[in-house]
Amino acid sequence: MARMVHGIKELIDEQHEGVRWVIMGDDDSIFFLENLVDVLGKYDHNKYYYFGGQSFGGAGIIMSFPLAKALAQDMESCLRRYPYLRSADLIAMTCIVDLGGSFIPLKGLHQIDLRGDISGFLSSHPKDPLISLHHFDAGSPIFPSMDRIQSTKHLMKAAKIDNSRILQQTICHHRLSNWTFSVSWGYSVHIYEKIMPRSHLIKPIETFDTWSGRPENPPFYMFNTRSRAIDSCETPHIFYLKSIGGAQNKNEIMTTYSRSVVRKLQGCPIDGNHPANYVNKIQVYSPRKKRAEMGRCECCDIIHTTGSNKAQVKLRECFTNEKIA
Repeated sequence: MARMVHGIKELIDEQHEGVRWVIMGDDDSIFFLENLVDVLGKYDHNKYYYFGGQSFGGAGIIMSFPLAKALAQDMESCLRRYPYLRSADLIAMTCIVDLGGSFIPLKGLHQIDLRGDISGFLSSHPKDPLISLHHFDAGSPIFPSMDRIQSTKHLMKAAKIDNSRILQQTICHHRLSNWTFSVSWGYSVHIYEKIMPRSHLIKPIETFDTWSGRPENPPFYMFNTRSRAIDSCETPHIFYLKSIGGAQNKNEIMTTYSRSVVRKLQGCPIDGNHPANYVNKIQVYSPRKKRAEMGRCECCDIIHTTGSNKAQVKLRECFTNEKIA
């Protein structure tokens, strides 16, 4: 682990020109470089900055060049001060703290210390640009009927079209049917057979397991979750990304999502609600212009005729004081 941290000094010693940021990540991580560049572009690289994920690790450690240079100069001394530390990210953080730097978490860096089906996590991404996905090979393939490599390439096709929206969650309602749509752009769409508020749907469905055995007492994760209840009103119809492109309007991008499996539940029994079992395709239209700011989530409108097996979702900026509930 000390050898890994020492690699930062070796990189600095190579004296590359024009370096602004130094990033260390594991080889089982996927990085979304456009988002990474956009996020770092908001900070002054001449100052001390140290970014990472909430649980550190291979999702990425990011340092401004002046901080990385100071760390390199103190590297040998720091490794001698802390010979008992056994984690590369903890060694780096400890040395940086001694230099006066402070850790700043970036929500778009994901350690993903999860096992099994991580679709619930990916379908409720925080309202921040996606920067990295670590331990991506530890979970199940994220798309049905695809292996891990195929799934990764399929996700990256969407990311290549629009890095700024990849996995961004947008929620809207079809009041005539009492349906709620939750779009994770470039990955999945969920339909719930009742009106549900955004405050509830931003919590991931617990489709996954803990990294190394379930603790005796909660909390089990570093974020809030929803239980995977077998309830016709709480269990969504799930659609996954099938294709990208084909929008007639050149200012829009169309992503198409197809149903994964038929949900084997009766319709939600609440009066006025309608079953969505017959819907098998969803087309999502988003602006071709990438999102420059993430201060507020996008909103959307739904176009659907009762009985049609297709629904259309059009993403847009939210109106003033618009409520997603």
